[in-house]
Amino acid sequence: MIPVWESLARLALAVALGGLIGFERESVDKPAGFRTNILVCVGAALFALVSREGFFGSGADPSRVASSIVVGIGFLGAGTIWRTGGGVQGLTTAATLWSVAAIGTAVGIGYYYGAMGATAIVIGVLTLMKSLERRLPRRGGIGHCSVLMADVPGQLGKIGTALGGLGVNIDRVEFTGKLDEKVMLDMTLRLPARVPRGDVLVALGDIEGVHEARWES
Repeated sequence: MIPVWESLARLALAVALGGLIGFERESVDKPAGFRTNILVCVGAALFALVSREGFFGSGADPSRVASSIVVGIGFLGAGTIWRTGGGVQGLTTAATLWSVAAIGTAVGIGYYYGAMGATAIVIGVLTLMKSLERRLPRRGGIGHCSVLMADVPGQLGKIGTALGGLGVNIDRVEFTGKLDEKVMLDMTLRLPARVPRGDVLVALGDIEGVHEARWES
């Protein structure tokens, strides 16, 4: 058996590594933030310690505990994924939890270099790769559009019909202001690759009651 102090040191390292990743997630206001990532990392580390101390040399297969961690974290990660309009959100959060569980398992078995190296890579992917990801070519794209329109019944339905005719999906809709019987509508739109942004503005401008439509940076 490993000494008590080493077991506690491994758990403390799991807290530190999980906390580093959790801090980044918390800073961008993700659902699985600081405490969640620490708990996942510590839990995985403890399961790894239990498999080593409780089952190694007993004739049982200690690797079954590690495989159960992989399965268990899959259910937790699935809870962070949800569908919004035409897209899916939460995949990065789920993948982060999966990676944090792997890091905690590595700490628990004493594979410190692998755990610390993986932590650096995960943080690098979550931070440094974000700007690169925005420059990658995509099929279609996501844009934020503001529409100033008359505050009358059925106006939003007309906009939805016009966008649907172009194959544009509405991910989010929010009314942000009202003035002189006019309302400002902010929308997050998912565009097919074949639809230019200019065509969307033209379609919106042709709707009766729409006074202005523009793309936001």
